[in-house]
Amino acid sequence: MSGELEQILLQLTQPDNAIIQQATAQLKLAFKDPAIIPALCAVMTGSQNTQVCSELIVAPPSHQIRQSAAVMLRMRVKKHWKKISPDHRESLKAVVLKAFQQETEHTVRHSLSQLSAVMVKHETPDRWPALFTLLNQSTKSNNPMDRQVGLLLLSKVVESNPEPFKPHYRQLLQLFGTVLRDLDNPTAMYYSILTLTAMTAYTGTEEMNLMRSLIPTLIIALRHLIKADQDQASEAMEVFDELMESEVSIMVPHITEIVHFCLEVSADTTLTDSLRVKALSCIAFLIRLKSKTVLKQKLLNPILQTVFPVLSAAPPPGEEDPEDEENSNEDDTDNESPKHFAAQVIDTMALHMPPEKLFHQLMPLTQACLASDNPYERKAGLMCLAVLAEGCADHIRTKMLSSMLQTVCQSLSDSNQVVRSAGLFALGQFSEHLQPEVSKYCAELMPLLLGYMSALNQAKIGHVTKAFYALENFLENLGSEIEPYLPTLMETMLSALSNAENLKLKELAVSAIGAIANAAKEKLVPYFLPVIESLKGFLTDTRDEMRSLQTQALDTLSVLARTIGKEVFSPLAAECVQLGLNLTNTIDDPDLRRCTYSLFSAVSTVSPDCLNPHLTAITTIMLLSLKSTEGVTAHLEEDKTFVLLDDDDDDDEAQGDTILDEEGTDNVDPDIAGFSVENAYIDEKEDTCDALGEIAFNTGVCVCGLAFVSLTMHSVSPSPQFPHEDVLRAAFVAMGQFCRAQHKVWQENPTEADHQALQKLLGVVLPSFLEAVHSERERQVVMGVLEAMNAVLKACQGEALQSPGRLQEISQAIRDVLKKRTVCQDGGGDEADDEEQQAEYDAMLQEFAGEGIPLLASAVPAETFQPYLNELLPLIMNKAKLSYTVADRSFSVGTLGEILQSLVNVSGGRACAGKLSNQLLPVLVAGVRDSDSEVRNNSVFALGALAQAAGPLVARDYPMMLSLFSNLLSKEQDRRVIDNLCAALCRMIMSNMEGVPLEQVFPALLARLPLKEDMEENKTVYSCLAMLYSQNPALVLSQIKPIVSASSHVLGTNDLDTETQNTLVMLLRDVAQRHSKEFEVAMKSLPAEQKMKLTGAVSQS
Repeated sequence: MSGELEQILLQLTQPDNAIIQQATAQLKLAFKDPAIIPALCAVMTGSQNTQVCSELIVAPPSHQIRQSAAVMLRMRVKKHWKKISPDHRESLKAVVLKAFQQETEHTVRHSLSQLSAVMVKHETPDRWPALFTLLNQSTKSNNPMDRQVGLLLLSKVVESNPEPFKPHYRQLLQLFGTVLRDLDNPTAMYYSILTLTAMTAYTGTEEMNLMRSLIPTLIIALRHLIKADQDQASEAMEVFDELMESEVSIMVPHITEIVHFCLEVSADTTLTDSLRVKALSCIAFLIRLKSKTVLKQKLLNPILQTVFPVLSAAPPPGEEDPEDEENSNEDDTDNESPKHFAAQVIDTMALHMPPEKLFHQLMPLTQACLASDNPYERKAGLMCLAVLAEGCADHIRTKMLSSMLQTVCQSLSDSNQVVRSAGLFALGQFSEHLQPEVSKYCAELMPLLLGYMSALNQAKIGHVTKAFYALENFLENLGSEIEPYLPTLMETMLSALSNAENLKLKELAVSAIGAIANAAKEKLVPYFLPVIESLKGFLTDTRDEMRSLQTQALDTLSVLARTIGKEVFSPLAAECVQLGLNLTNTIDDPDLRRCTYSLFSAVSTVSPDCLNPHLTAITTIMLLSLKSTEGVTAHLEEDKTFVLLDDDDDDDEAQGDTILDEEGTDNVDPDIAGFSVENAYIDEKEDTCDALGEIAFNTGVCVCGLAFVSLTMHSVSPSPQFPHEDVLRAAFVAMGQFCRAQHKVWQENPTEADHQALQKLLGVVLPSFLEAVHSERERQVVMGVLEAMNAVLKACQGEALQSPGRLQEISQAIRDVLKKRTVCQDGGGDEADDEEQQAEYDAMLQEFAGEGIPLLASAVPAETFQPYLNELLPLIMNKAKLSYTVADRSFSVGTLGEILQSLVNVSGGRACAGKLSNQLLPVLVAGVRDSDSEVRNNSVFALGALAQAAGPLVARDYPMMLSLFSNLLSKEQDRRVIDNLCAALCRMIMSNMEGVPLEQVFPALLARLPLKEDMEENKTVYSCLAMLYSQNPALVLSQIKPIVSASSHVLGTNDLDTETQNTLVMLLRDVAQRHSKEFEVAMKSLPAEQKMKLTGAVSQS
């Protein structure tokens, strides 16, 4: 049979479709013959074909036939190993090794090593001693070529199945130590490094030291490999990624050498972009994992000195940077240039280093770039400012916003468009990350941005896109400040929608209308009809070129649903749902599906009833999106010419094979080098999770029954299939929303079945949250988990803590985050150095954890929580020290205030607050004297909460607190602090009226009304007035004039909630009836409009 098979394989290589099709049919028949494997072996080991079968066929070199046989044999073995008889397996093992030893062609050896790798998947090394013998002999051979071939085989079999080789890891590491010093054989070094990479994840503690000692040798080997073969060197450098992923501690002692090596590669413009990108990405990864070590080893400055020239390099003559090209796609994230990764290094520094330390060394370099005559250096300076905005937001907002904004604004009038574009990008980043402070510069920035809008049709669309990016981000957070600009903005956008010929310009205008709606809300109603008409036109046009505009139209429609007002949007809700279903049924596009799901989610907030008839259809397509592997690309190790020949061979049998294989090894394809997922599909999964959670909460899960929740839970539970951090975060958030949804269902329908369903759900979700907090590596994911857990605790209260030990577990998780003991915080590491200084996002993570403490305090009796609170309080109080940042101090005293507030309404709360008072008072008093207004504000609130929670138990401290407040009131300028002072005094009065000298305090309090900024405290103030009137009416009557004056400013406004409005009206009505003369005198001093409003409110029955 081998002769016939050889002829068939020969025919398959011919450049003639008819011959190939005929050979394919013959090969499929041959594969049904049990003798196929011996025949393939014979061809693989003995083909010396030199015949010409016909005039149409030209015989290729025989090694191609041998390689084809090896490839096909590998595929056969991979799929049908269990069907091969034991005798054939043994002979196959012998044949493969024999062929490998006698083969001289590299391509055939490579295929044979891959065949061996597949066999090692099934036939573990201990059952194949001949393989070990061959590996031992060849890798230790004095012949360099034999060593190289042996190392090729070793790399493939270890990559295929690393774990069974573990007993030999020490021996292998010693071998690599020798091979990596053989600088004249770069290919052998390359295969050694690939094997080392495959082993790393399985390395145990006993191999750690040996591996650690290899790092300097590895760096020297990589330097030589770069000179020999840059593509191989680029692949070999992945050993650093693998070490950082699994055993970063191996690298830490050598971090200086590794960084300097990567900097050498990054700076060398003669090397390929992919190699330089690999080096820069390695530096960024190290900073992300070990920023403290990077700082401690004084590596920040060398990194910056190398990264800045890369960031500011001009493109080759006649070319532009990808982001500056006119036809560039701003959503294109496949920019694999060194310049792009240099910016990422600075972005990573901003996210993972203390701003004070980073800015000290970074700003001189940035300022030098900004002052340069070279436009690409000015661009680099602006890009640097832009990428700092997210990670160092607090530092910039509080210390340097004005000067940085001034720099960016000046860049918008630069003579070079490259610089202007970078300025627009920076302004967009500032607008996104530096709120609310940036919006205060509205008067200066809006004219600049509107200037860009006035020249829409003249400018190039690429530059206009960047202008829209800046405008949108700025408008989105403007709130009511947008009102004066609304007519100009909407005239510009509506004109673009109706007149512009360029579809991209229409798309930008549609997107901008969404941003305007986020700020303007109901004030956009006058423009609603023309906007909706345009959107409908776009959404019903099914031409392919309209897809991007359609997607954006759906996005803006979702924003309008959430912002324009229920009364205005509700009539369109049912039509929107039908439109979304029609689009998902007719168009297969991940972006379109993503935006459709967001529309369903938005409709659920306005008119959940419209979704009810379609919930099954909607959730079905959404669950399909979550389960889909569309967009996932498997990267194969070689071009597999013959896949079609074996894949459809005996399909039913093959399936049976997979089912029979209990170990599941047949499901793993050793030809797959890795996977990648297109961004659009990642975004689709993320938005699907977000939408499912919100729809579940807004519609009430009872609509679909608990089956819907359990099905969704199964699909959404984070799994290693899609480990992308954004999808993972969204999945955890959705799980939290399912819990809140089920809790709402149980509250509305308190049956035992619904209660059990809630507890079952909490029993799955909360443990998964806690596991993620401790073991998840991505900080953003852990922040999302903590936020979701806090939302569950807030909604479910004690129900979330029913399971034995749950309160302890959550308290422990919070403590571990506050002590920096979780995986995403580098497990504690060397945080003792400079504990007061940390990256802002590290501080934010701890804030999310701290927010859980008052939620736990409000969910259980105080005596139950007291032991855990005693452990957590010192960790919070410690951050109130002056050596910590303003954000830390503000968080500390703010959290203490929230904890005390929580104790007000729980059993045993008063006694608990009383016990804590001596511990807390010094911290809070110091906070009231802080130089920062936010810290003062939170401290004043906390002292008021202490008085409210502890009541008479802190009566002895009232004189000191009143003296402190009196002193502050005489000089405080910040209105929010003054508002909180008024509320704190009210809390003191309501808790222990006897302890307050009302004759002095009450008039001083009333003189500061009405509240100007913290309107939520109106409830506290007017509740206090009502209580005083019921217990000491004479005191209230003596101050009726300022009371009436303050009331006239707040009655009938949004500054009071309905309950407080009613409380105040009843108080004033009672005064008017019982003490009409005094009331009328007080009314006379009011302006006519306020007098009429007050009279109307009081006289209504």
